[in-house]
Amino acid sequence: MNTTVLVVEDEREIRELLRRYLERAGYGVLTTGSGAEAVRLLGEQGIDLALLDLGLPDVNGDEVLREARERGRVPVVVLTARTTVEDRIHGLRLGADDYVTKPFSPTEVVLRVGAVLQRARGKTAAAILSYGEGRLRIDEARHEATLDAMPLELTPTEWGLLTTLASVPGRVYSRYELVNRVRGYEFAGYERTVDSHVKNLRHKLGGVGPDLVETVLGVGYRLGWSRDP
Repeated sequence: MNTTVLVVEDEREIRELLRRYLERAGYGVLTTGSGAEAVRLLGEQGIDLALLDLGLPDVNGDEVLREARERGRVPVVVLTARTTVEDRIHGLRLGADDYVTKPFSPTEVVLRVGAVLQRARGKTAAAILSYGEGRLRIDEARHEATLDAMPLELTPTEWGLLTTLASVPGRVYSRYELVNRVRGYEFAGYERTVDSHVKNLRHKLGGVGPDLVETVLGVGYRLGWSRDP
């Protein structure tokens, strides 16, 4: 799953409902009920779209939306119980790409997410990303990766790990974050599961595996090669 949607919603049942529908549609999903955590995640690369509830308990949703606009052009679909025309105009003026009022159909939300992503992607040309002076190449549109011009046969989980790490080379991802991004849930023993998948990924990367997927002791993993200009 190489498209990641961040769901920012303080009601756990709604978060999990949206997660299930988005995952069924093929998206990777991160969830949080905290505005402060949302601001942190939106300040990093790797989030393709945010579903943002404006009624958050710790940080005003308007402020989260402003931060999203100041820190990067991540598309934002607002979720809110505010139903007046003035409220919708206010959200759109703050930079929201779409506006969904509660109660809503999760199927409609998924369709709106797809439409916003399609519009956003239409503004930028698709690119094949390369790393290590062209040795590693990742074509997300075709779901293909090559190392030294040889195709890598990766499982969905291994693909998710590689593309997540490659989204921000050098950034350290914790095991918790990796399993959340790649598998879409947390569970007891997730650290051992991530370590096992990393081991398999490194094996397929051959001799450069440990250098390409680096271990940061006590923290997690990062991509050790820089992205080519």
